[in-house]
This record gives sequence, C-alpha cells and structure tokens, in this order.
Amino acid sequence: MKTIFEINSYNIGSTGGIMMRIAKQARTHGYRVVTCCPGTKTNRQKNFPDTYYIGNRFGHLFHELFAKYTGLAGFCSQLATLRLISKIKREKCDLIHLHNIHGNYINYPVFFSFIKRKKIPIVWTLHDCWSFTGRCPYFDMVNCNKWEFGCSKCPYPKNSYPSTRIDCTSVMWRKKKKWFNGIGRCVLVTPSLWLAEKVQKSYLKEYPVRVVNNGIDLDVFKPIESDFRKRYSLENKKIVLGVAFEWETRKGLDVFIELSEKLPADYQIVLVGTDDTIDKIIPSNILSIHRTQNQQELAQIYTAADVFVNPTREENYPTVNMEAIACGTPVVTFATGGSPEMINEGCGYVVAKNDCDGLLKKILLICSSGDVFKKKCLEKALLFDERDKFDNYLAIYRDLLEISK
Repeated sequence: MKTIFEINSYNIGSTGGIMMRIAKQARTHGYRVVTCCPGTKTNRQKNFPDTYYIGNRFGHLFHELFAKYTGLAGFCSQLATLRLISKIKREKCDLIHLHNIHGNYINYPVFFSFIKRKKIPIVWTLHDCWSFTGRCPYFDMVNCNKWEFGCSKCPYPKNSYPSTRIDCTSVMWRKKKKWFNGIGRCVLVTPSLWLAEKVQKSYLKEYPVRVVNNGIDLDVFKPIESDFRKRYSLENKKIVLGVAFEWETRKGLDVFIELSEKLPADYQIVLVGTDDTIDKIIPSNILSIHRTQNQQELAQIYTAADVFVNPTREENYPTVNMEAIACGTPVVTFATGGSPEMINEGCGYVVAKNDCDGLLKKILLICSSGDVFKKKCLEKALLFDERDKFDNYLAIYRDLLEISK
C-alpha cells in the first residue's frame, strides 16, 4: 500500500474540502492518505481520520506575527516542520500532495531541502498565484506583472492578505524561486487554463503543468426544492444570489451594493456568507445570510435563486459557479481569471470586468427568460462531477509512482 501525505492550510472550506475529498477517493483506490494541516482551533473542529496537525496555535501565531512585521514568510515553525518531517519518515511516505502551504505553518527552507534530499515525488495543486509571487495570492486588481521577472515595491495593499508592515517581496521572490525549484519529480496542477498560462510565465515553468478542474459533489448540489422563498417572504421576487466565503471588494461586494440601487423593486439580492461586519456595510434592501457549512441548505438557496451573480475581480476557478449551475441556476460573472471557463451559451453570461451596467442587463435578460436556462445548466453540470476530476489526480499519482493501472 502506497502512503500519500496531503498538506493544506485548512481541512475545511474550499481548498480544505478539495484536499479531504481527494483523500477520500484515493483511499477507496487502495492508498493510505494522511491529511495534514496547521493545529489551529478552526482545523481541530472536526475529527477527521488519519489527520496530522502541524504545530500548534501558539507557534502558528508567532510565525504569523513574524511574517507580518518583517515581511518574511516561511522562516519560522522549524520545530513543527521537523516533527512533520519525522512523521513523513516514520510513515514511509511515497508521495506528497501539496495544496496551499502559505499560512505561516511550515518552514520552507527546511521542508523543501528535505524533499529534494529524499527525492520524494510531489504533486502541487496551485489554488492561487502565491507560489510564484513575492507575496500576493492574486495580482489582477493591481495590474502587476513584476512576478514574471522579480517582485519589488509591491503595489498589492499591505493590509490585504497576507498582511505585512515591510515590503520584502524582492527577497521573498528570490528565496521562493530557490526553495521551490529543483524538485526532481514534481507535477504542478492548476484548476484553470488561466492559471496554467500564468505558471508558464513564472519561475516554476520548469515543471510539467496539468489542468485538472475542480469538481463538486453532484449528489449534494442538484435542484432541491425548499421553503426558502416562503421563509423570507420572497414568493413574488426575482432572486439575485451571491455567495462567498469572505465578502470584500475582490469578491464584488461593492457591485452588489450598486446593483441594489439599480434593480427593479421586484428583485431581491441575497448574499450568503456574510457576517455582522458586512451587515453594517450593505443597505437594508439586501438580504444577508451568514456563513453556513450546511451544503444541502446552500443547494436549496441556489435552487431558489433566479440568477447567480459572481462579480469577482480576481479568481482561479470558482466552485460557487459550478454549484449554482448544478442546481439549475444560470451564472453571470466578470471576465476575470478562470471564472468564465465553466460558462457557455445556455448556462449564463460573461461580461467585461467592472462592467456593472453589462452585468445588470444580463441579470434582467435571464430573469425575464423563465426556465429556458435550467436544462442547459443541468446538462453542463454533468461535467463537474468531482469523482471524475479526482480520478485525474489518481492518474498523476500512478505516473509519479510508476504504478501500472
């Protein structure tokens, strides 16, 4: 039995859920999978099998503060990283699958030196652009391409994730280039064609890149009728839905505020994933639903909506688009990142980034078209089955481990 270690900054949420579901599918195919994440309070909420927690919340906090006040990430957590390496050695790990390793819980020079020395095969799923920049996970909103040649004087806001007081992007870009290159057997996986093209322009271009779109559980995300409209007195309203894990300008919160001023009176904007802070920002005519981990409840809301709007300004391959389409709800999104890649004629529209008037026109068009989009959406959703997507990862595992099918 081959042993695989999967490492991610979370075991819940979007990327955490992807890691856990890949692990589940790999186990059904005879692999032993150990999932690893920082030992934070959030990650310890659920008791997952074969989970290893890296460090503790105090070490994580120290690393986070060090990175914030120096601009240098990945230089702390030495003991936690050495213990992780010890675990990898004891379990005779055959392959390591990396996801998001940013988040201040791994010492990069120690960890990557070990990988190179032991020649452990690596699969690295890039969920954003952080792996080849001096700091930022995305750069579209600041129109920056310094990452292609060497970061410096970062235009990315200092108070944005990851927050920092000092600009050390020039140092970090050079260090990351040194740490992350030179792995003997490594396959990079990107969920979108957009990100694959960016990687080919970066210092990671020496590695082969495979595009494996994210998938969703079609047993969960499907049309599910509910009393959602009745519960919120929306029986005679057109529901314009937005869903995000963290609402901010990058996710288009300001766009929904603008739309709330322009949509007809019989339209209702519903935002899912809000909190008390967001409630103070948005106008009273937007219905706010706080974060939920209940996927069935989310599927019910998607089903009740007339249109799903994703005005994201920076994105890799948004899961929310797929979830909406799988519930029979068409999507309107900005032409940014990989967000347009899952939208074709019949299941939604793509408009130019920041074109709020264009967004409004497509919303009105969809909502005046009845159910003509639903059939096309459900047909498109068949391409989103996560089991098919995760089989691609198993094929990559077999290639790197030289296992015959």
